Amino acid sequence: MLTISQLATYAGVTVRAIRHYHKIGLLAEPVRDHSGYRSYDAAAVVRLIRIRTLADAGVPLARVEELLDAEPDEFAEGLTEIDRKLRAEIRRLQDTRKRLTRLAAGDHLALPQSVVEYLDRLRGLDVEERYIEMERDAWIMIAAQVPDQIDDIIVSKHRQLDDPDTLRLYSLLSDAFDWAVDDPRVDEAAEIIERQMIAAVQAGEIEVDGLDDPFINLLDSTTFDAAPVMKAIFANLEKRGWKGWTRIERVPADRLDMTPSS
Repeated sequence: MLTISQLATYAGVTVRAIRHYHKIGLLAEPVRDHSGYRSYDAAAVVRLIRIRTLADAGVPLARVEELLDAEPDEFAEGLTEIDRKLRAEIRRLQDTRKRLTRLAAGDHLALPQSVVEYLDRLRGLDVEERYIEMERDAWIMIAAQVPDQIDDIIVSKHRQLDDPDTLRLYSLLSDAFDWAVDDPRVDEAAEIIERQMIAAVQAGEIEVDGLDDPFINLLDSTTFDAAPVMKAIFANLEKRGWKGWTRIERVPADRLDMTPSS
């Protein structure tokens, strides 16, 4: 007969594991000898080795007893089911690792791949990181509100980057954090934005569906708080009769007589 320590040694487990198996009913507690100690036989060694083998193979302890007592066909079927679940769990963990790897890149946190690629394109155009961070935060909020539209919106933004006006605007706004409110470049930026607004109105692309007014106000305030000079650009546009930043709310009819390239 064996003590619990000897059983643990022969079965290749710890005494603590044996006590746990007793507690959950996987291994029956033996009768105690006249000194009050547990006394195990060879059958306990065999069962414990089988428990350890199944557990080491990834079988959940909740399923071990079922498999130990199963007929060969049931045993094989049970292992197949466990294998299927383990494969699914492995795929889930692999996907999690991929997401963690993407998150390590920074911009991937809460952003779809299309937006990340757009921001990377801005970096390739030497847009200042401060401005990109401001755009990134806005895109995080927008993507959460209209996830089904975000890829199409980004396609449109990529097209805009083919326009020299847009490239010039990004060049200006990239440095705008350090402008004084009376900087002459405020007027140049407003002129470019106005041309883009005219083009958007004429093309029927004046707003993103699915964004309510409080959210639009939040986006506007986020932009103005990040770069106070944006308020000066916005005020310049209001003098021209426009209203709205993220969404065009008022269109001055007399300004629409201008061509986008004028």
